[in-house]
Amino acid sequence: MARVLMINPLVREEDDPRHVPYGLAWLASILKAEGHRYQVFDANAWRVSDATLVEIIKADDWDVVAVGGITTTYGYVKKTLQYVNEHRPKALVVVGGGLVTAMPHDMMRLLPTMDLGIVGEAFETFPEVLAKVDKGQSDWENVLGVVRRDSAGRTKLNPARPYVQDLDTLPYPDWDSFPLDIYFRNSSILASEEMMLSKRRLDINGSFGCPFICRFCFHLGLAGDMREVETHEGHDVIFNHDRVNRLHSPKYIVDMVKYLRSRYKIDSIGFLDENLLAVDVAAGKKWLPEICDLWIREGLQPRCIREGIPHDAETCDGVHWSGTSHAALANPELLKTMRNAGCSYLIYGLESFSKRILKNLGKGSTPESNMRAVQITLDAGIRPIPNQIMGFPDEFFDSLRDSLSAWDEMGIMVKPFFATPYPGSEWYFKYKDRILEQYDGDMDAFLLDLGDATKLTAVICENFNAVELLGLRELMVNRDVKRIDEYERIWHSIHGEPTISDVKWEQATKTHKPVTFVSAAQR
Repeated sequence: MARVLMINPLVREEDDPRHVPYGLAWLASILKAEGHRYQVFDANAWRVSDATLVEIIKADDWDVVAVGGITTTYGYVKKTLQYVNEHRPKALVVVGGGLVTAMPHDMMRLLPTMDLGIVGEAFETFPEVLAKVDKGQSDWENVLGVVRRDSAGRTKLNPARPYVQDLDTLPYPDWDSFPLDIYFRNSSILASEEMMLSKRRLDINGSFGCPFICRFCFHLGLAGDMREVETHEGHDVIFNHDRVNRLHSPKYIVDMVKYLRSRYKIDSIGFLDENLLAVDVAAGKKWLPEICDLWIREGLQPRCIREGIPHDAETCDGVHWSGTSHAALANPELLKTMRNAGCSYLIYGLESFSKRILKNLGKGSTPESNMRAVQITLDAGIRPIPNQIMGFPDEFFDSLRDSLSAWDEMGIMVKPFFATPYPGSEWYFKYKDRILEQYDGDMDAFLLDLGDATKLTAVICENFNAVELLGLRELMVNRDVKRIDEYERIWHSIHGEPTISDVKWEQATKTHKPVTFVSAAQR
């Protein structure tokens, strides 16, 4: 059997390692079931030096070295492949994840020592690759879901591999392959009282997909938003608005949580799903209520909720949980059902409180639905986490003020992320030329600069440059409306009219006067 080294790259170096890499843990479980010889090196958990990474690579005569992740891991993946080429040049180098799925040909060009890329799900593709390696074969022409090089060195993208339709056929992830003591040490999350006190938290994935079309979003090739097509340059991937929603049965999910509580004594769970409420609606509004009902019947309801007493981390049994949500789909009855089963907090991608911005995002929400969702979530006893973004293509002073007004009305503190055109998203394809212009045409430089959207990378805003966006965010965080007003007057004196879509501007704007502010609550 082939000797396989799987590497989880460093993610969010500025934060502690908090999340076991779920997809890699799934793959490890599948390989274990098939009897493959593998080792997992979790670089994100261990946070070791490059010298130690080299020692791991030199530790065995690996037949296959596999690494992958999201696009922000590009720098670490690139460095890892350079070390593999230097110290284990005979190993088959396989790269996967959203990094490759979003831009397969680019990755093969940018990572010349990468032998094979897995596009989309790896659950069936990677075992097939290893089976061929075990047989001494290296012909990849008929392997679905890979990007490769032909005999002339040209990159070729094979046809897509169909998704695994029944997620319940997948085994539980192999958590034992990862240093859980490190992840448990970082269980506490500043999102709710219960999660702040968590000591043994793990994550699960109940579904793949989201029916909404957010132009900044990419679902890592797991939800149908990437389609493979024939172009004049050959087979390639493009963004499209199709969506595929797949989900585990409530029984699978609850049984897995019971297993985690029994084996690892967990006290909390984070759902990694793209959008719990959206998937629930796509499933006929029965999925989440059934999970909540089973959660209680199977003894997972936390004691503090069951008995109506304050949460005490030392004595509370059961499992608290959290997830993601969509403002327009939140309803009081469902939220109360979720809270009764132990839901502690929900992350809402509110993005903005500007009606124009939300319309052009394709978000399917409004300023009013955003504000309502925050309130009814609080009323249900669940903490809403309101994510915000600024620097949208049509961002302007009026939209910034709309968000400021809503923050003040709801009494929330926010430091917005920056709108970032991640590879694979609709905005990436739309603004690709503009993105590369900002990096002198160097795709490698852009990918190395990508982060978690807390810092600026490529600016896609039509009205503000990078320096202006950084300054405006600080003014917003500090609620300095006076200086925002002053800067707007300066902006108009320099630029004239803004570049905005789907908006009829007031005459005041056309004469370079500040835009009249109308708050979200007044609409």
